[in-house]
Order: sequence, then C-alpha cells, then structure tokens
Amino acid sequence: MKVLVVNAGSSSLKYQLMNTETKEVLAKGICERIGMEGSLIDHKLGDGSKKIKKPMPMKDHSVATEIVVKMLTDKEYGCISNVDEIEAIGHRVVHGGSYFFDSCIVTDEVIDIIDKCSEFAPLHNPAHIMGIKGCTKVMPTVPQVVVFDTAFHQTMEAPAYTYALPMKMIENDKIRRYGAHGTSHKFVSMEMNKILGRTDTKLVTCHIGNGSSISAVKNGKCVDTSMGFTPLAGVEMGTRCGSIDPAIVPYIMKKHNIGVDEISDFMNKKCGFLGVSEYSSDSRDIEGAIRGEYNEELDTCPVTDEQKARVTKNSKLAAEILAYQVKQYIGSYAAAMNGLDAIVFTAGMGENNPELRERVCRDMEYFGIEIDYELNAKTLRQPNIVELSTPNSKVKVYVLPTNEELMIAMDTERLVSGK
Repeated sequence: MKVLVVNAGSSSLKYQLMNTETKEVLAKGICERIGMEGSLIDHKLGDGSKKIKKPMPMKDHSVATEIVVKMLTDKEYGCISNVDEIEAIGHRVVHGGSYFFDSCIVTDEVIDIIDKCSEFAPLHNPAHIMGIKGCTKVMPTVPQVVVFDTAFHQTMEAPAYTYALPMKMIENDKIRRYGAHGTSHKFVSMEMNKILGRTDTKLVTCHIGNGSSISAVKNGKCVDTSMGFTPLAGVEMGTRCGSIDPAIVPYIMKKHNIGVDEISDFMNKKCGFLGVSEYSSDSRDIEGAIRGEYNEELDTCPVTDEQKARVTKNSKLAAEILAYQVKQYIGSYAAAMNGLDAIVFTAGMGENNPELRERVCRDMEYFGIEIDYELNAKTLRQPNIVELSTPNSKVKVYVLPTNEELMIAMDTERLVSGK
C-alpha cells in the first residue's frame, strides 16, 4: 500500500510517501513558512536521485497539500503517475489525551477530540487538525488515519500514571502521566521482539535525542515511561531540565522575579545540556568539548584557557548527568517488570553517541549487562541494527534505528485494510 505520511506543524508540513510492502520511501519533503511570506517546498525522491527546493506561495495547509500532490505526480520529480495511487494518509498527532489507546481512522468526532486535547499540546494539535483538513480538501475520498504519540503509553496502570494530587483535580483537569515518543517506543519494541523471536519480553527502550524518553515495555505493552504530563519530565535533555524537585520552580520565580510563562520557557529552553554546560544543547558539541575540541561557530565558544577548562568540566558533568539518569530508569524499570531481557538505544543520540551508550552500560554487572566497547565505539551514523552485548551478557543491548514514519504507515495500512 502507498501511504502518505504527514506531520503538520503550525507553519509547516512534512511528508513521506511510503510503500508499506517494500518499506521503501518513494519521496519525501517539507513545506515551510505556510501562511507566511517566503514559503517554499523542499522535495526529493526517496533514493536521492532528484531533489528540488523552490519558493511557492502557500496561504494555508490545503494549498500546501495541493503542492505536495503536484510534486509527487510531477514528471521529473514525482514518483507516482496520479493522485489515485495514494491509497491512504497517516497523520502524526502529538497528543490524544486519555481518549485514544490506539491509532484510529479520522472522523468528525475524532477531530473534535483532538481539538479538545489541544490544551495539552497547544502548539501541535491545532496544526495537526489543519493538516487533516488540508488533506481532506485535496483528497476527499482517500481514507485518513491518526497515529498518536501518547497512545502507546495508555496501557500503563494507574499506579504508574497517577500523580499524588487530589483525585477531584486529577479527574476534572485530566492530570496524569501521558508520555511521548510513543510511536518510536512502539516501533523499536516490536522490532526487538522480532529479533528475540518472542513477545513475552521485558524491554527498556531508550529514545534519546534532543528530547529524550525511556520506557518499560513488558509483553509488548508500555508499563511505564519517563515523560509525564508534559514532555518536560524525565531525563536531562538538550534544553529541558527533566524531572526536578517541584519546589525549585516557585523558588526560582521568587528569587529572580519571573512569571509563569517565563519559568516555563526557562525550564524548556534554557536548561538541560545547554544550561549545565553553558555552551551547547547539541550532544556533538558536548562530546567535542569533553575531548577539548570546541565549535567556533557558537557564540558561547570558549576563547581563554580558563573558559575552555570550565566548558570542558561542565560538558563532562552534563554528559554524566544524562547517563546516570538513564541508568536509574533502567534499574527502576527492571524492578517494575521483575526482570530485563534487553535494552534498546534509539533516536539521534541513542543511535549516534557511543560515548553515551558506554557511560550507561558501564558498571551494570549486577544486571548482567556487558557490551563490546570496541564495537560500540564504531557504531554510529548507520541504518543497521547492531547488537552491542557480548555472548556472556545476560541482558541483550541493541542499537536499533527508529522509524516513526514507517510505524505510522504500517498502522495506517492496518486500519484501512482492516487487518
């Protein structure tokens, strides 16, 4: 089945046309600055043989969708002869609240509930609705499916997702642990089960990138996850602080005389790697600084020996904080599942930062974790699945590239075809 995978933002529309039978990306691209001056499309064929980037007026997401269809059917840059070859459309939706336990076919009622969940994801859900309506206008007869980042985590039981707040507040204000990156955690856990050849598994999936989350997956279902009511919770991230003592928030607000919006911006955009290192939110810069190599393109690039020493020291601490926290989650999730079969590293840092993986897996002998450090050091920037654990390791350790777009396409095919 040829499925158009769409990820709509407030002023953007990312897309991939995928063949679910071959798992091939036929074409992909992004429409940028929708509804603004200077809007453009950046499009290329899946094999990279043809690409084009050019300005095109796009007043709204409907026009952007029309342009995407024209590009997909273009004689030179396209990959299909006409729009009828698009058999289904799958949309990424950030938040489904506590309403959606699985992906579902788009209906008016589904759109209303997605809109209702906009209070949890005000920057994302309204944009997703615009993407759905844009596709409906351009391809009214093509079935559409929505795939939620939060749905995979809906299998958590009450002790895992409930905060110790007054129950009336929890019920009326829909406060609970929702999690994020569910599509990625679902994909890599399914692939890991295929590798192990069974479904009765106990996995810890580590989606580590600029935004990071760790999940405990038992028998194919999520039993706990590190992100919470919002994606701010959990481990240290690129610019997010992760979970901290809640009392720190009013303390900072009073100490520095800042308001609600400012403290939210501070915790989401000025903490994490960036805050601790005082240098960069990018793990590549952090690892470089630890080695004494500095990114001269950054405004924060140290010049004097004293500045370099501080940046190196702080970067080392930032990296160690993340590794320590990931270890904590692995340990606590092994306890929650009463065992551990495998650890999966995925996403930008999980797949491409061998130093992080080594820091996490060292000194984990109690759990029977042993990796091939030489192989680990060589494993980065590749599309392959790699087993890092040694034959003696009781717990398997894998680098497994995530593919959220393929997961969306597969879910879309499953629902549209009634499988």
